[in-house]
Amino acid sequence: SFIANGFPILRQLYSDVDWRALACDFIEKHQSHSPYFLKIGAEFIDYLSNERTMLESDPAFLLELANYEWAELALFVSDEKLPVSDVGCDPFLMDAIPRLSPLAWPMVFSFPVHKIGVGFQPKEPEPAPVCLVVYRNRGNRVGFLEINPVTARLLEICEANETHLNSREILRQIAGEIPGAHVDTLLTAGEAILAQLRNLDIIYFT
Repeated sequence: SFIANGFPILRQLYSDVDWRALACDFIEKHQSHSPYFLKIGAEFIDYLSNERTMLESDPAFLLELANYEWAELALFVSDEKLPVSDVGCDPFLMDAIPRLSPLAWPMVFSFPVHKIGVGFQPKEPEPAPVCLVVYRNRGNRVGFLEINPVTARLLEICEANETHLNSREILRQIAGEIPGAHVDTLLTAGEAILAQLRNLDIIYFT
């Protein structure tokens, strides 16, 4: 039942018999490395990744959906704190340094895991990667945002921003990575995206 509560969408996709068999297989095969209940989700992911022999009852997106649901739970119980931003007004965003929140996890999937449910169970991966960022805001609400590859690249740079690039410099760097990109257009669109990400507490500024 603890696994079912941690992976509610996944649980809905299995019959009672198949779910019990999966849970029993996990308990039988997996040697957990932590005694804490809150770590069971991570142990279950480890089992699916390394020890599960896929059955006909297992959907092709089993591991990806489990990872997505685990991320939501892990963020909800995380002890990490979102730093206070030093920048409060949009006109200064382009000159400030954007940082990825420790409570924001960019993730890439081959299946649209955020749409999967009893009524939608895709058999084949999407033709293009599905980019999501799962996050917890200052109100302790866990949510997700579907993003495009350009925004995913923006968050990647924000996470590893060791050279302390400001927003404008990061957007110019991304423009240089995209063949035929119009710098001014990308700067305008990028500023709006940065403001949205800041409002969702996915990034903060220093």
